[in-house]
Amino acid sequence: MTHRMILNETAWFGRGSVASLVDEVQRRGYHKALIVTDENLVRCGVVEKVTSRMNDAGLAWEAFTGVVPNPTIQVVKAGLEAFEHSGADYLIAIGGGSPQDTCKAIGIIHNNPEFADVRSLEGLSPTRRASVPVMAIPTTAGTAAEVTINYVITDEEKRRKFVCVDPHDIPQAAFIDADMMDAMPPALKAATGVDALTHAIEGYITRAAWALTDALHLKAIEIIAGALRGSVNGNRDDGEAMALGQYVAGMGFSNVGLGLVHGMAHPLGAFYNTPHGVANAILLPHVMRYNAAHTGDKFRDIARAMGRPVEHLTPEEARAAAVDAVVSLNQDVGIPENLRAIGVRKEDIPALAQAAFDDVCTGGNPREATLDDIMALYHQAW
Repeated sequence: MTHRMILNETAWFGRGSVASLVDEVQRRGYHKALIVTDENLVRCGVVEKVTSRMNDAGLAWEAFTGVVPNPTIQVVKAGLEAFEHSGADYLIAIGGGSPQDTCKAIGIIHNNPEFADVRSLEGLSPTRRASVPVMAIPTTAGTAAEVTINYVITDEEKRRKFVCVDPHDIPQAAFIDADMMDAMPPALKAATGVDALTHAIEGYITRAAWALTDALHLKAIEIIAGALRGSVNGNRDDGEAMALGQYVAGMGFSNVGLGLVHGMAHPLGAFYNTPHGVANAILLPHVMRYNAAHTGDKFRDIARAMGRPVEHLTPEEARAAAVDAVVSLNQDVGIPENLRAIGVRKEDIPALAQAAFDDVCTGGNPREATLDDIMALYHQAW
């Protein structure tokens, strides 16, 4: 069996590493950037941490600030129009998963205009040309979109989110700078942090997992479980550890896929605009219990990486310890207890289940899920 790994050409890590953006741009000879971000990041001064350095270096830029959470087809088209009118020759994504995903779609469609409808990019996208060059600067410690070959777009007309998987979309360079993440409020640190943990756990047990991605995912679980509580409470060292941990998880899952947690979380974003990290966090323990007996001894590894003593536990006890470790972490960082608490309507569950059953991530789950299984899991989480 062969395995493929796709990563950034260059990645910079550590506080202050965003300063290396100027060198990366100048080294590549780019002339003007379109910055893809959102209004909140402009208002709170995060974008200025980048643009001030660009101004000092004489680098030209414009900004598209129309990104919204769970970005839509319309947002992508508006961003594409902004890029094409800007005269820019490269893109800078500043933000969490929504600006990063929007930026990827803009760059892909500009160089592959036959996919201008956006919907045709769903799944394993058959594009022929690499994206417009992207410099990725994450402001959350969760999605790892800066190192993945995936992006997610919301189709409001059809009330669904769809995943695009395309090696042509990976950013050329990423800047994993915790200084860019400190402005996150505690609730966002919690949600994005458990999103990163979900990436690591699902990536570790997905059907395509193999030795190299297993090593990455176990290390990511260890880092995230050890740092998330402190990061939510404002500890700077833990914040920097979370920046690294979420990236390490992205290195893995981008190359092997995810599973049913993400398959079930995507419809919640499409139906209710639920923050993706919150949806994942609520669903994760329920799907872990569902998968437990189909994961061999991997839950023992997960429990150990999360700090639980497991050496003398039976397989069933070790699996329960892994789930309990996740539940405890959720509680400690303030994740809502159930789907009812975030406004999910019970009468929507059949439609949610169908959308989750059809989601590309669901196929990677270690246990094959039927439509009835997914409905039952939604009811349990509700």
